[in-house]
Amino acid sequence: MAVIKYTEKVIEHFKNPRNVGEIENPDGKATVGSPACGDQVSVFLNVEDGKISDIKFLSYGCASNIATGSIVTELSKGKTVEQAKALTWKDALEELGGLPPVKVHCSILAIDGLRAAIHDYEEKVLGIKHERIIDESYIIEELKHVIYPKTGENIIDAKLVKYLKYEDKEVYMEISFDETDVYKQNVLEEINEHLGEIKGVEKVDIKVVEY
Repeated sequence: MAVIKYTEKVIEHFKNPRNVGEIENPDGKATVGSPACGDQVSVFLNVEDGKISDIKFLSYGCASNIATGSIVTELSKGKTVEQAKALTWKDALEELGGLPPVKVHCSILAIDGLRAAIHDYEEKVLGIKHERIIDESYIIEELKHVIYPKTGENIIDAKLVKYLKYEDKEVYMEISFDETDVYKQNVLEEINEHLGEIKGVEKVDIKVVEY
């Protein structure tokens, strides 16, 4: 079994995570991921004068999940809402000094949690509605959150997805892997996790095409 190696900063944030906990009656909150799939994070935040004055998180998952939740809340605190929304999973990854390829998705989950909490704040406090039209373009954008560990690219940019169709709340897709690709199962699980969280998706049918 391969040993997963972490940077010293990842280990430090795992052992001593910042901003752990809940905020009572927060301005915005959100939970993304699923314990059934292995990782979940909840984010709570307060906003004063357009800036994130306080932010906390709760994590269910591995060391990477805890470390990324810690670093993303650190990067967000004190920033304006717009600055926090502009943070990316690559910013979190760079701040931690990198993550093992199979754990990169944790940084995406933490950023998704941050943005979802901000959206909740914008809807509840500012009255801004974030309407989601579920179509093939939306599905493609969601699949850009799934990273192919072998290259560090998302599966869309890596051109692994060969066919995609969304119809009657069902997603049909073909994805290609080399027959011996060790990351295949990991990617398939990530696809099902991301698409399974979309309320407008009731079924995901994936056909693996080997080359």
